[in-house]
Amino acid sequence: MDKIELNILGCGSALPTTRHYPTSQVLNVRGNLFMIDAGEGAQQQYRRLGLKFSRLKQIFISHLHGDHCFGLFGLLSTLSLLGRTGDLVIHAYGEMEELLRPVMNKFCRDMHFKVIINPLSPWKNEMIYEDRTVKVSTIPLKHGIPTCGFLFEEKQKPAHIIREMIDFYNIPVKEISQIKEGADFITEEGEVVPNSRLTTPAKDRIKYAYCSDTAYSEKIVPIIEGVDLLFHEATFMQADLARAKQTFHSSAMQAAEIAKQACVKKLMIGHYSARYYDIKPLLEEARNIFPETIAAYEGLKINI
Repeated sequence: MDKIELNILGCGSALPTTRHYPTSQVLNVRGNLFMIDAGEGAQQQYRRLGLKFSRLKQIFISHLHGDHCFGLFGLLSTLSLLGRTGDLVIHAYGEMEELLRPVMNKFCRDMHFKVIINPLSPWKNEMIYEDRTVKVSTIPLKHGIPTCGFLFEEKQKPAHIIREMIDFYNIPVKEISQIKEGADFITEEGEVVPNSRLTTPAKDRIKYAYCSDTAYSEKIVPIIEGVDLLFHEATFMQADLARAKQTFHSSAMQAAEIAKQACVKKLMIGHYSARYYDIKPLLEEARNIFPETIAAYEGLKINI
């Protein structure tokens, strides 16, 4: 499955509404599913979007406020009922262990899989996960409790072989993999054939940055610079900036300013305050600064 697709399960903030579920997303990287935050109702939304529980590979929790992790407990129970056997890694701040274990000991005693907590440091930008296709790094954020975002980076693919040139120089099959990785070819006569004559570059790797929850912070700009898609919380409008500062959140205008400074290709706003029945004004506020802005909503699927 050659795609990277973002699924929005929930895009509301702490106070429940009938319009939005709390924050949760699933990133589909060629069939492997990575959950980012798990607000209440995450597993119901997971079902509604037609995502496969068997494909869930890793879970990343930005911080330990309830609207970002209350859905985790029910999800683990469901995975147990469905007969999961493969280990599940949850990347989260260290206190997740003491929150999660009592619930699992009470309600998930017959699980046939291990839940492994990978404690992360929200104050550092460091790689916390890597496989053959993607690597994930933390983005230190500015919130009332230890919080980090996540940068998902597709790994660079090998160059594409120009078949006609391989045939022309009679290059042995055993050397093709090295040429894909950048090696030149030396003929039997000693001629050096440069790699650029034998290959074409692979397409640019895809990058997705998730930043919720956070006050305005220009420190994240170098980390997220040039990403294909940035999700940045926009809990409030600029008119409510005092409330945003008080609660360590951002306005839609501030999210757009960050996107503009980081030269991202597209911005997605979300984590809307319950005070706004209509999110169009937040979207308009952001677009006035950064036109390439879209608004998250439940059920949205977007190819990155």
